[in-house]
Amino acid sequence: MTAVGETTRKPSVLWAPDRRAATTGLLLLVTLAAFEQMGVSTALPSIVSDLHGEALYSWPFTMFLATSVVGNVVGGRLCDRRGPALVLMIGPLLFALGLVVAGSAQEMTQLLIGRALQGVGGGAQVVALYVLIALVFPERDRPVAFAALSAAWVIPSLIGPTIAGLIATYLNWRWIFLGLAPLVLVGWLLVVLVLRRLPAFQPHESGQRRRGLVPAAVAAAIGLAVLSWAGDHANLVGLAVVVVGLILVVPALRVLLPKGTVSFRAGLPSVILARALLSGSFFGSQIFLPLVLHDVHGFSLALAGVPLTIAALGWSAASWWQGRHPDIARPLLVRRGFLFITLGLVLVTFVAPVWGPPWLAAPAWVFAGLGMGLAVSSVGVLVLKLSPPHDRGFNTAALQLSDLFGQSLVVGLGGVLVALLGPTAGWTPLNIVLAAVTLFGALVVSRQAASHS
Repeated sequence: MTAVGETTRKPSVLWAPDRRAATTGLLLLVTLAAFEQMGVSTALPSIVSDLHGEALYSWPFTMFLATSVVGNVVGGRLCDRRGPALVLMIGPLLFALGLVVAGSAQEMTQLLIGRALQGVGGGAQVVALYVLIALVFPERDRPVAFAALSAAWVIPSLIGPTIAGLIATYLNWRWIFLGLAPLVLVGWLLVVLVLRRLPAFQPHESGQRRRGLVPAAVAAAIGLAVLSWAGDHANLVGLAVVVVGLILVVPALRVLLPKGTVSFRAGLPSVILARALLSGSFFGSQIFLPLVLHDVHGFSLALAGVPLTIAALGWSAASWWQGRHPDIARPLLVRRGFLFITLGLVLVTFVAPVWGPPWLAAPAWVFAGLGMGLAVSSVGVLVLKLSPPHDRGFNTAALQLSDLFGQSLVVGLGGVLVALLGPTAGWTPLNIVLAAVTLFGALVVSRQAASHS
């Protein structure tokens, strides 16, 4: 019996004895991947200058994104056929190998090979981590697990660029890659300990036989690279290239996404579509916000990035909040998230003109960050809930692809608009369209997602 005045301590969702290793390994792998992404973004000018690769400036990002598509699809297929253990054994090792290859690069070709290995390993790893969450955490506890994933990005977002800048300035950019490789191996070892305790994987004969996944993944990866190239060549030629990229991507996505995704079919397809609308709208607008504050309002680069930092904190706070309220229906949180982002996009549109109040960018992007924190975590929970065990890998891969292509399409089109019309005239109509998209997500897509949840 509990004595009068004592309180019974609630078992920790994340740090219970049977989950500690899984939580630690998961958080470490995600945090290191986030540090690597932030570090490369910061140090890339130094990297390409040292390797005489200025003409290929964007390709370290493009190579990573394109190969991560292949990693997503192959990793998801293996998870469904053999369970997540094999993917979590191989994915982090490929990522660590890519860090070593990139960190020791003497020319751009070797750097791009390293980035390709990181993309394949990282893409496979993130899918397998979702499947691992489904195996380790019961449905009620998964909102907390996804909140932890969001939190793992906060510290890298806040201090990652500064640390990377100091390393590149006072040591060498190579240590941004090489210094992370041993830590990735530590995270891998912790995950391996968890995998040894998982029940033996039993393949499901009832799973769908999906054909053509790998060729479709390759076509989608090429299409993504084409869309990324168009974003760096923001002119009429770039707009034409966007069309070519869509010709490659659209047929591939019909194979790689659940049937009914593009037609807003109720249930899982609408949940997958929601992720594309969320990521495309938020990141498609955010990427141009520092440019507008710098070029239109004269902010320093450091000050122009403050709204992005505030949004990251808001994202993490909202994700933490949704994890503390597992009884709230996830489709309701997705709807609220869309509405918060809509409000943020409407407000930030007034920042674009020269006469607009630049201080409005901070509160506007707080709303947008809060919306992403509520909705993205809830979408992840819904995908696992609506996926039978034999389709978790495929559906999680589809979720990641939806995110990638939503961002790529909007950033590519936005880059063309901004280049042709300027920061104000180009960004304003983009935000208006994106606000309409997120309002559509709140009124239609989130309700469709609720239909079968």
